[in-house]
Amino acid sequence: MLPKLIITDIDGVWTDGGMYYDKTGNELKKFNTADSAGVLFARLLGIPVAIITGENTQIVQKRADKLKIDFLFMGIKDKVATATALKEKLQIEWAEIAFIGDDINDILLLQKVGISACPANAPSYVQRYAQKTLPIKGGDGAFRAFVEMILQENNVLEDALNAYFASLNLEQ
Repeated sequence: MLPKLIITDIDGVWTDGGMYYDKTGNELKKFNTADSAGVLFARLLGIPVAIITGENTQIVQKRADKLKIDFLFMGIKDKVATATALKEKLQIEWAEIAFIGDDINDILLLQKVGISACPANAPSYVQRYAQKTLPIKGGDGAFRAFVEMILQENNVLEDALNAYFASLNLEQ
């Protein structure tokens, strides 16, 4: 079943989980631009994307703004409570939600949703709670791989590609 919402964690999924600091103490994160295609594919098929992260940084805010993420929740300790409120707002069921997370604070949500996955480098005890472990590490395009996996399993990846090409309005 094609989900009606895709939820993602950030650190360890969109990033390699590292936190980098410059000499003045500014925090830096490296995002993989491949993940933006996952957001694009979801948008082309009318599937909203939500970020639920324990982090609360301008870096995540800027990335979410750039990609026009539908829902952004930062500084969240209880991801299930936040997802529950969003589920109720959208009037959907747990079975209609997909989630990718990578760490201990993601386990309860991984267990609740209809489709769940974690990156290849998630701890083995987290992998036990995800339905799938992706062949890609966090920070290496894991979110895109998750979305593409969902689309392939639902035989709509070609539809997403066709919608993308149609959106370009190219003369042929």
